[in-house]
Amino acid sequence: QAQLVESGGGLVQAGGSLRLSCVASGRTFSTYIMGWYRQAPGKEREFVAGISSSGGYAYYADAVKGRFTISRVNANNTVYLQMNSLKPEDTAIYYCNTHPITRLNWGQGTQVTVSS
Repeated sequence: QAQLVESGGGLVQAGGSLRLSCVASGRTFSTYIMGWYRQAPGKEREFVAGISSSGGYAYYADAVKGRFTISRVNANNTVYLQMNSLKPEDTAIYYCNTHPITRLNWGQGTQVTVSS
């Protein structure tokens, strides 16, 4: 089964930007619809953004629409999340996985902390 490795998180002030990356091992990445998810302290993991297998269609949770952009490069087995205009409520651990069914083992995630 493919392994997922997320990176790119960090500490940023409100209004700032970060770009997250998720690299998947294995040969079937290009066949998967991929998604980004996040889990804030004391809350359940939630969906953030998804992208079709070809990268031609993207969709977002209302909370991030207009601020976040998901993209992918299948040749590199990588999916990205560009996060702009960050808010303190975006603070969470961010994960990638397939969508809508999470078929792969979860990676360790990458911590995003937004200070006010």
